Amino acid sequence: MTPFNSLQLKDEAKKMGFSFCGISKATELTEDAYRLEYWLKANRHGQMGYMENHFEKRIDPRKLVDGAKSVITLLYNYFPEKEQNKESYKISKYAYGHDYHHTIKTKLNTLLGTMKSAVGDLHARCFVDSAPVLERAWAQRSGAGWIGKNGNLITKTQGSFFFLAEIICDVTFEYDQPMAKDYCGTCTACIDACPTEAILNQKIIDGSKCISYFTIELKNAIPDEVKGKFNDWIFGCDVCQDVCPWNRFSKPHGIKEFEPNEVILNFTKNDWNEITEDVYTLAFKNSAIKRTKFSGLKRNIEFLK
Repeated sequence: MTPFNSLQLKDEAKKMGFSFCGISKATELTEDAYRLEYWLKANRHGQMGYMENHFEKRIDPRKLVDGAKSVITLLYNYFPEKEQNKESYKISKYAYGHDYHHTIKTKLNTLLGTMKSAVGDLHARCFVDSAPVLERAWAQRSGAGWIGKNGNLITKTQGSFFFLAEIICDVTFEYDQPMAKDYCGTCTACIDACPTEAILNQKIIDGSKCISYFTIELKNAIPDEVKGKFNDWIFGCDVCQDVCPWNRFSKPHGIKEFEPNEVILNFTKNDWNEITEDVYTLAFKNSAIKRTKFSGLKRNIEFLK
């Protein structure tokens, strides 16, 4: 069995295109448990009932993987070189290209295969925004960055336009030090810019007020009280990231799978207004935009009129 240490793991992750790889000891997230419980009791999750499920698994990775010793956090850049037609309806940048779940999960499985080849039998699971894992908490613990006032994981070198992913395994590595300092300082750019006032004090996000919640998670009609506040967003929202000063360091990803869909780049408002289900199905067959379904996207567009 070949020795496989943390430096080798990070080198392999870099070869696969990950922007960061950090490792934390698998343990219970006690402080985060209190924050999550408070957030749920305040109904900040709105109709996202799944956030109430598997509470114990969310705060303790050892309940997701038996005998877990390490949480490997990986970041994958999705900042695009090109952006949409400025006069069109808006799509969140993370959905410009192929569905990140599939693309990154494939890379995680390849990395896990490399680990297994080196260390032999191991127990592990890969996660990409698809299970009860407190991703940002683990990213902060691994030294990737800090959790900003907008609730996003922010890095000093490349901002916050990253997908977060994890491998939880029963292998012991040398662990990284957490990011101890918060570099948001007195800046309130994200709080001031949020169209629906979803960003509260003390890094608390009212998910039930977020434009991303209304345009993706909410299955019912969008409430009238937020009419006129969407600033042309029809899938997700990037306002709090776009105004963040740290994102001046964002660099284009250069990844083929995440290259922007030409429909997203070039569609006018009229094109979106007249989109048919056939065009939607063909244009977004490999896209995260499928989450809204055609009916949801049309609902979002109609709400802006």
